[in-house]
Amino acid sequence: MKPAAFDYWRAESIEDALSQLASGEGEAKVLAGGQSLGPMLNMRLATPQRLIDLNDLSELAYIRDQGDTLEVGPLTRHHQLAQSPLLRRRCPLLSRASQTIGHYAIRQRGTLGGSLAHADPAAQLPLVAVTLGAGLELQSARSRRTVPAQEFFVSAMNTSLAPDEIIRSVRFPAATEHEAEAFEIFSRRHGDFAIVAVACTLALRDERVMGIRLGVGGVHATPLNLSAHLQGFVGRQPNMAWISDVAQAVQDLANPAEDSRIPADYRQDLAGSLTRQALASALQRARGDAG
Repeated sequence: MKPAAFDYWRAESIEDALSQLASGEGEAKVLAGGQSLGPMLNMRLATPQRLIDLNDLSELAYIRDQGDTLEVGPLTRHHQLAQSPLLRRRCPLLSRASQTIGHYAIRQRGTLGGSLAHADPAAQLPLVAVTLGAGLELQSARSRRTVPAQEFFVSAMNTSLAPDEIIRSVRFPAATEHEAEAFEIFSRRHGDFAIVAVACTLALRDERVMGIRLGVGGVHATPLNLSAHLQGFVGRQPNMAWISDVAQAVQDLANPAEDSRIPADYRQDLAGSLTRQALASALQRARGDAG
């Protein structure tokens, strides 16, 4: 199929893009990498009257160290997230997860803002944003506001982004001392969206767990942040029994809805097994960093 007819506007500035969105009366769409929007246009799942291209706005592509946080521009490409030395040092979970997105060509075009706005519940970047508790700054021609990632994702392919807003920046918390990360994904083929994915960070000191953050994607309509439910495992000495206990808790909490294509109990088992793998990897890295 081919897209339905639409007007095309190549924005010359952020203000220009926001003005066009405001005048679009809810019938305009923003084009960043186009890796999700392009197929949706072709299949006529999206039929905007106006397409606003942001690709000339290089000021929206950046990664900045802000001390306790890393600020990332919405037009930053997946391959930049994956290869950034700054992210590898200061927010390694974001870098590691980005390395698993699609294929090389997709990572060259896809953007952080596009992935978050598309809000696929099986995508890597929404899962990382929710797991780390990222904050999204949203901007329109009239105002700016900041929304926690947990509140930004409303349901599958649905966010709290207003029709006249764009994602202006995203702030991810920097990794703490002795904190290590892991990202595990299971898909039908390399490059496919996840059936289930697990993201986690683990802080270790004196062979005790000082902090754990863990999220699961692919089991609900939005990424699932289970960190608050796992605080009872903090303060303990991590070993294989500890990993098994945490994985079982995650498996019980995942509780996926039934799906005619992929059975819920299969995805629930995957959540547990991927958690075991992720925790073992994060623990190994944490011990390496600590030692």
